[in-house]
Amino acid sequence: MSRCECSIEITRRLSEFKKVAQRHLVRLLHTMIDERQLKQTRDMKSFDLQPHLVGDLLELRPLLAADWEGLFAAAADPMIWKLHPSHDRYKEDVFREYFLEALASEGALVAVDRKTQKIIGSSRYFWHGPEPSELEIGWTFLARSHWGGNYNGEMKRLMLNHAFTFVSSVIFLVGTTNLRSRKAVEKIGGVLTDRREKRTLHGNVVEHVVYQIHKPAIIGYDGAVA
Repeated sequence: MSRCECSIEITRRLSEFKKVAQRHLVRLLHTMIDERQLKQTRDMKSFDLQPHLVGDLLELRPLLAADWEGLFAAAADPMIWKLHPSHDRYKEDVFREYFLEALASEGALVAVDRKTQKIIGSSRYFWHGPEPSELEIGWTFLARSHWGGNYNGEMKRLMLNHAFTFVSSVIFLVGTTNLRSRKAVEKIGGVLTDRREKRTLHGNVVEHVVYQIHKPAIIGYDGAVA
């Protein structure tokens, strides 16, 4: 074999080797992605979206169908929803849609005043995204009788502490014009991101801003976020 022929053969074999190596690399990457997605799915299933959490002022427990009357009684106040994108959620037919959606989500919690044992509000955990990878806390409301105190802060601390046993950050989606809720999220440490999300509420597309809270480096001895 001449030098020229030898050179051509080496080039041919190198080209074949590269093609085989590329195919193996692609298979390896696909395997790694599949394994990561499988692990993520297993991890998501192992996280309890409806825990029973108890604080000093309130407790959070899974929402039940039997909670309709108590939860609607807490929500049937137009002032609660005045700045909310769903400003008519105090109406029974509108709130029923919210309630049924919450039940179907399998991540909804009711807030119960420990002193009176009355339902005073609700919140929800939700895996966010087309391929759910971020844990969201949202759909939160409290009866006006429990505004201005420590109830909202305790509710969020309980939910964040539970979330941070599993994830390193949590997101909150808030209607862009819902200034009251935005201030409430900022008060508990939410940091506004550059992201914007759109959701359809009762047929209307509503833009939401995205806040994020990262797991703190130090957790207080009582489990509260330090």
